[in-house]
Amino acid sequence: MARAVVLPPFECAYQGRLLAGVDEVGRGPLIGAVVTAAVILNPDRPIAGLADSKKLTEKKRNALYDEIIEHATAWSLGRCEAQEIDQINIYQATMLAMKRAVAGLKVAPEYVLVDGNKCPKWHWSSEPVVKGDSRVGAISAASILAKVTRDREMAEMALKYPGFGLAQHKGYPTPVHMEALFRLGVTSEHRTSFRPVREALEQVGSYKESATRAPECLNYPTDLFENSN
Repeated sequence: MARAVVLPPFECAYQGRLLAGVDEVGRGPLIGAVVTAAVILNPDRPIAGLADSKKLTEKKRNALYDEIIEHATAWSLGRCEAQEIDQINIYQATMLAMKRAVAGLKVAPEYVLVDGNKCPKWHWSSEPVVKGDSRVGAISAASILAKVTRDREMAEMALKYPGFGLAQHKGYPTPVHMEALFRLGVTSEHRTSFRPVREALEQVGSYKESATRAPECLNYPTDLFENSN
């Protein structure tokens, strides 16, 4: 078995106070938005426990989410909805959502570090950091904000579209999601440019709310249950 590559701590040439970290969540799911976040941490208010959001428990992520919102110098969320993803593709949508996150910061960053191996084309001085969500605090904070935000959206969407299991798999193409997709149909929140969704749309069609609901109250005669005991 190949050993996981452990990368060294990232050393950034920029040493000022207005360093923004950027990360995304939701490139792989079949449904919903791709969500990004940008965070400028406050060196005077350090946050302990920052790490790659995927390696934290939900309880720890939620606690850190609140700390980041309270203590960061600035933070902002960006997003591209499923319809935008279908129009411009998931890669371009992710880059656009990152731009929106940085543009939304209430304090302009002097330098931006982006998780991954590419930065969007923008006017901010920046560089990508491979595995940055586990090597740079500001990127870790961004990954936590983005993941908590999207996970909560999936929990809400699960109530809107029961039967898909969205609260559990967060929209990723798990067996549960695939089975539901080909049984219930494609919702307006699904990404139709993704092949499994496109195939389900061709074979099953659009989602119908009645497919997951019990039948409405039947019109029994009003005296049917009278004197039943």
